[in-house]
Amino acid sequence: MSAQSTVTRVRQRRRHVTVACNRCRAQRIKCNNSRPCANCKSGEFECSINNAARVQSLPQAQREITRLRSRVQELENQLLLEPKEQKVTNTPPSVSEPRMPHTKNIHFDDDSRAARAQFWAGTHIRTASSVQETWYGPSSLHYFIWRTTSFLSSALQETLSVDDFNPELATKLLFKPMAPISIPLSSQLLQPREDMISTRDLLNPTQEEYFLGLYWQSYHTALFPILDEVEFKEHYQSLWAANSTERQPSALVDMVLAICMQYGVSSLPVTKQGAITDNIDATISGRCYYRRCQMLLSNELESPTICTLQCHLLCAMFLSYGSFQNMADSACALAVRSAYMLGIHLEPPPTLALRERELRKRLWWAVYSMDSKIGMKLGRPFLLHNAPDMPSLPGDSLAVAMVSGSSFAPLGDNVTWLSFNLQGVKLFIAAKQAHVAFYGKELTVGEGQTIWDDPKTLESYAVHFRPHANSLHEWANDVPSVLKMKRQNGDTPFSANYSLLEIEEFTPEWLQRQRVVLELMYHNLCINIYRPFISFTLTAEIPPFGMENANKSASHAIALAYIIHQVLSSTSILNGWLDAFQFQWNAAMTLIGFLLAYPNGLLTEAARNGLRVCTEVFDIFGNSFPCGTSAASIVRDLVIKIDFLSEQRQTYLTTASITDVIQALEQPLNGCDLAKIAERDSYSTFGNITSPSQQAVDMASQGIFDIAISVDLWGDLDITWQEIENAGLGYVT
Repeated sequence: MSAQSTVTRVRQRRRHVTVACNRCRAQRIKCNNSRPCANCKSGEFECSINNAARVQSLPQAQREITRLRSRVQELENQLLLEPKEQKVTNTPPSVSEPRMPHTKNIHFDDDSRAARAQFWAGTHIRTASSVQETWYGPSSLHYFIWRTTSFLSSALQETLSVDDFNPELATKLLFKPMAPISIPLSSQLLQPREDMISTRDLLNPTQEEYFLGLYWQSYHTALFPILDEVEFKEHYQSLWAANSTERQPSALVDMVLAICMQYGVSSLPVTKQGAITDNIDATISGRCYYRRCQMLLSNELESPTICTLQCHLLCAMFLSYGSFQNMADSACALAVRSAYMLGIHLEPPPTLALRERELRKRLWWAVYSMDSKIGMKLGRPFLLHNAPDMPSLPGDSLAVAMVSGSSFAPLGDNVTWLSFNLQGVKLFIAAKQAHVAFYGKELTVGEGQTIWDDPKTLESYAVHFRPHANSLHEWANDVPSVLKMKRQNGDTPFSANYSLLEIEEFTPEWLQRQRVVLELMYHNLCINIYRPFISFTLTAEIPPFGMENANKSASHAIALAYIIHQVLSSTSILNGWLDAFQFQWNAAMTLIGFLLAYPNGLLTEAARNGLRVCTEVFDIFGNSFPCGTSAASIVRDLVIKIDFLSEQRQTYLTTASITDVIQALEQPLNGCDLAKIAERDSYSTFGNITSPSQQAVDMASQGIFDIAISVDLWGDLDITWQEIENAGLGYVT
C-alpha cells in the first residue's frame, strides 16, 4: 500500500443550524442558517421563526431562563398579595373590565399616596343627618373621637356602641319625617322643586339689601374674594323691573342671600331671630334661597359659567357651616369639575384684562383651599393635586386691589385687603404639604397594628414629620405685621402662649376679622396636624418627640379657646361666624382626648382650664343657636367622667410602680363593680348633683361617640320648632 493510500481522509465538520425555521421544524427536514432558508426559498414559502425561539447562544439561553424565573417569582409574590377570596361577579368573562396592573408597578407621588390613604384606616359612622354609614379618614375629628371612645370602652370595661345609643338630640329630629315618605328627606334636599319654595319665605327688597350688605364686610374680605363687587351689584340691579316688588331669580344672588342670612341671623340672640326665621334654627336660615339656587343651577350643568363656579363654592360654604359635611364635600367636587370645564386651572392668558385674570386666579385658589380644607377635615382623598400648569398665586398689590371691584383703603407696606386671601392660600398649601408628608409615609407596623401600638414607630413618625410641620411656623413668621394680632404682653403673634389679644379700637371691623380668622385658621390646622401623636397606649416609654407634638396639639387647642372667648366676650367680630364654633368644637374634643391620654402630663392643668373656657364659649354661642348649649353640656359631662378615671388612676400611683399601673389599668377600674357603685350611690339618684361614680355608670348607658358627632352635624334644612312641638320632643341640653 502506498503512502498516499495510507493517509486517512479528514471528515469535514458538519455545520449545525442554530434554529430551524417553523416550516422546516414542522416538516422535520434539514434547514440552514440563511433567511429565508434554502428550502423555503426554493419553494417560495414564508420563512419565519417564533419569537420565543430566538436564542442564538448558550449565554442568551441562560439569560432568558433567569428572566423567566424572575417573572415567575414576581407573579407568585403578586398572588400572595391578592385576596384569597375573590368576589364573584355576574359579568361574563368576555365583557369583563380589564384588570388593572398591580400597584407595585405603578408609581404614585407623595401627594397621590396621601390622598388615597392606602396605608391608613378610617372609621365608618352613621351621623345625625344620615341613616347610612359614611367613611371618615384618619385625620378627621370623627376618627379621633372613635379612638377616644375605644379607649373609654377599654378603661370602663364596657362596650360603648357607636350605633346603638343614639340620644334624641335635635340633630336626630332634623331628618325625622312627620309622616311616611317614599324618598328620604336628606335626598329631597338635593332635589329642589319649584313647588317646595313659597314666596312667603322670601325676603322683601329692603331685607335683601340688608343681608347682601353683610357679605362685603364678612365673607368677601375674611374668606374668599371670589366676587366682583361692582359687577355683582350691577347684576343685582338688572334683576329688578320698573315698578316691581319682586326681582327675577338669580342663582348667584340667591346663594349670596342664603349664606348671608345664615351668618346674619346666627349673630343675633335667639329672642330676636323669629322675625326673619319663623323660629327656625339660625344655622339653616336662608334654606329657601339655597333650594332655589340648586333648581336654577340644574339648568347650567351642560353650559357652566363663572357664576356657576361661584355658586358651587358658596354652596359648599353654606353646607359646611350648617354641618352638612357630606353635602359640602359633594358641592366642592362640583366646584372642582366646573373649574376644569372653564379652564380656571390654567394660567390666565395675557390677552385678558388684569381684573379678569386676577379674578380667575382667586377662583382657582379658592377651589384649592376649599378642597384642602374639606379633605383634611374629613380625612378623605383630595380632589386637587399640585400640577406644574396651575395658575400662579393671586396678587395682592395695590394695582390689583384697585381693579378688584371693591374699594378698601390700603394697609401700608404694599399690603391690601387682598393680602388676607393670599396668606390664607399659602397657609393651606403649607398645611396640605405637612398632611401629605405624614399620611403619605408608609406604615412599618405589623398586620392589624397601628402606629400607636409601638412607641418607636410613633417616634419615627414624629422625627419624619418635624421638618414638614416647621413649614407652618415659617408661614406664621412671614405674615405681614399688619395682619398679625398683637398681644398685650408683647408675646409673638400666632404663638400658643394663651396671652390676651390687643384688639385695636379704631380699626375697621373687616380688618380685625381678617386678623382673628387668620390666627384661628392657623391654630385649628396645627391642632389637626399634631393630633395623631396623642396616643392612648399605656407604656412606660414615652417618646420625646411624639409627646412634644401631642403637647403642641393641646397647646394650640387651648390658645384657640382663649382667643375665641376673648373676642366673643368683648367684640362682635365673631358673632355669627359658624366656622369659629366648629373650630372650638374641634379644640374641645382634642382636649378631652388629651386629658384621657395624659392625665398627669405637664399640660394637664392648662388643658383642664382650657376645657373650662371651651364651655364658656359654647354658652356664648348658645345664645344664638341651641347647639352651643348642647355642646357645653356635653363637655361638662365628659369632664366629670375624666375626673372619675383620673381618681381611679391616682389610687394606683400612690402604691404601685409604673409597670403595675399599666397592668392594673388593663383590668376593671380598681377592681370595682360599677353596679355596686351605683347601688351605693342610689340614695342620690334623684338629687340635683350627680356624683362621679354615677357618671361612670351613666357612661355605660349612652353613646358618647354619637353625642359628640351630633354636635358637629346639627343642621337641617327643614326643621321648625313647631314640628318639634308637634312631635312632643325638644332639644336636649
